[in-house]
Amino acid sequence: MTSEGTATECFIYITLPDTTEPVTAARFVQERQRSGLTLGRFVYGRNYLARQDAVAFDPVELKLSNRTYETVGLGGVFGALRDSGPDHWGRHVIERHVGKPQLGELDYLLHSPDDRAGALGFGLNQVPPAPLREFNKTIQLARLQEVADAIVADHVQPTGVEAAQVEELLLVGTSMGGARPKAVVEDEAGLWIAKFNRSDDRWNMARVEHAMLVLARACGLNVAESRLESVADRDVLLVKRFDRERTDGGYHRARMISGLTLLRTDDAQGSRERWSYVLLAEELRRASARPDADARELFQRMCFNALISNADDHPRNHAMIARHDDWRLSPAYDLTPTSPISQDHRDLALLIGDQGRFANAQNLLSQSSRFMLTRQDAEALIIDMTHTVTDRWYEIARSVGVTEGDCALIAGAFAYPGFQFRANI
Repeated sequence: MTSEGTATECFIYITLPDTTEPVTAARFVQERQRSGLTLGRFVYGRNYLARQDAVAFDPVELKLSNRTYETVGLGGVFGALRDSGPDHWGRHVIERHVGKPQLGELDYLLHSPDDRAGALGFGLNQVPPAPLREFNKTIQLARLQEVADAIVADHVQPTGVEAAQVEELLLVGTSMGGARPKAVVEDEAGLWIAKFNRSDDRWNMARVEHAMLVLARACGLNVAESRLESVADRDVLLVKRFDRERTDGGYHRARMISGLTLLRTDDAQGSRERWSYVLLAEELRRASARPDADARELFQRMCFNALISNADDHPRNHAMIARHDDWRLSPAYDLTPTSPISQDHRDLALLIGDQGRFANAQNLLSQSSRFMLTRQDAEALIIDMTHTVTDRWYEIARSVGVTEGDCALIAGAFAYPGFQFRANI
């Protein structure tokens, strides 16, 4: 308690590398200030700092130290903690479960399931709680699809059996996403994020997104593993959790932070001047154990997003992970095309180069040196990827079951006329 406000606090747990059980690592306190701002305070525990295997929560703000970290940004929540919270879909499910239209940031963290993104956990007790539930199984996809449909339709607050089903859907698993319905499911291979189609989708999003992940891999990108499941007459996309590794004793967890945290920014409109591939490359170069390889990979992803008109390439759709001590760029995920009307000018969500967010080849080249690439190497990558996307998108889409009708709807997304070099591509 302080004279300036009432403190709300929690303990933070971490599952250390090559282990399966969480340990208590830190304490987090929020205080409402007279100014109206919320101040967040974070401190690592002395016992945790004394461990030889202790690791920092992120490579940006919360480095291993006995100092007290403070922030008023993000509603008084540090980026690495925010990244452990639910995405838009997860928040919606939690709000329905709690019965309130909006909660505080700390409330979302405390109400999230144990299987959140990364290696962190949150609770009110100093001793980490034991896991309360098993994971949904892939054989339950039909039931999960039904509950997801009910939530999308915004039916009345569930009670009884439906309430229990909503609790199961709290296993949203990741903050690195958006508003699409999803749940975490398990099979013999490990954990997957199940992404469900919506009745108002313009095309079969599950099959189209799977096709984009396959196409990205064909372009040489490091991409999350994915597969499709059919449930009655509905398709579900399963994306493998790359922040989890199944072992005989449980799951090893990788620490994970979003591009938002790496950029030290947020979703607010006034903060979007830092939404930039160039700035992201510079931060990546400082944080990555392999800055040359990761900067090149980021350049390729930027190029791929431009080639498929993926205007949803916001910073939450980029991440870094650390399975041990070293931080690396995560595999690519959430790659979806849009089909804008304009044939001359399309923008991405992040700034690309000298021409801002303009998704064309010349703009991609304009800051290629910041990605640790020579102009010649960058130009070769753009040419190769342009040919691959142009020549193979239809073949790959059809091979994974995208219909002719849906191919016609998305055809305008790929290597649109305004993307090309004015002369030699």
